[in-house]
Amino acid sequence: MPFAPSRNRRSLVNPKPQSVVKLGADCFMEPCFVLKRLLSFAVLILLIGLGAPVTGGQEPRILLMGDSMMAANRFEGQAVSDVLEKALGQAVTDHSVVGARYFFFLPIAGEAGLRLPAQYRSGGWQWVVMNGGGNDLLFGCGCGKCARMLDRLVSKDGRHGAIPDLVARIRLGGAKVIYTGYLRNPGTSTPIKGCKPAGDELDRRLALMSTFDEGVTFVSLAGLVPYGDLSYHGADRIHPSAKGSRAIGQLIAAAMAK
Repeated sequence: MPFAPSRNRRSLVNPKPQSVVKLGADCFMEPCFVLKRLLSFAVLILLIGLGAPVTGGQEPRILLMGDSMMAANRFEGQAVSDVLEKALGQAVTDHSVVGARYFFFLPIAGEAGLRLPAQYRSGGWQWVVMNGGGNDLLFGCGCGKCARMLDRLVSKDGRHGAIPDLVARIRLGGAKVIYTGYLRNPGTSTPIKGCKPAGDELDRRLALMSTFDEGVTFVSLAGLVPYGDLSYHGADRIHPSAKGSRAIGQLIAAAMAK
């Protein structure tokens, strides 16, 4: 338990005036220096999360983007990108970042990948596999009154919003797009059970979006988990287990092969 000094205790030493912490080039004071180092370290960790292709000797033609559903099990070599590489025999560049969302306003972390559109880099991709929007619903509106957030992500007719705008930008580069939904927890409890109605509506709008362009495919994951089966999720019952990531990757690979 941290020590809390008494309000009645007086310091025996006159306190020095507090300096203003600045992050500019003249930032030399110890608190400021430490803050800069911490920010740099945080950004480095995020950039490490923007994975590189695992398979050597090939020019990657597949880019994977998204949030923790895609990034889960990466350090064990069992993420969705790893499954795709094995299934397709092609290198995959994985830019997915845990916690990524469309509307993220901290500039440094956002450009490092927490703002999902920043994960896209043009590069002659043949395919871009992606997900996203769940964290915007969870943290942006608490999966409750989410009509406005849903409209910001993708309109009811599937034509407008942050997601169609990003997909259109990717398509201009010539890549085909696979956009996936999210896993469900049928017959089991989960901390995000309240997100299901908003998640179902997001799926509906994304499926509609995909009908306007033959180069865009929506892959629903709503029916992937059997009723009452806990093995597709990790201990938190939110993120996929290695088995869940494998099932997601195999479903995406099958869609790409059509």
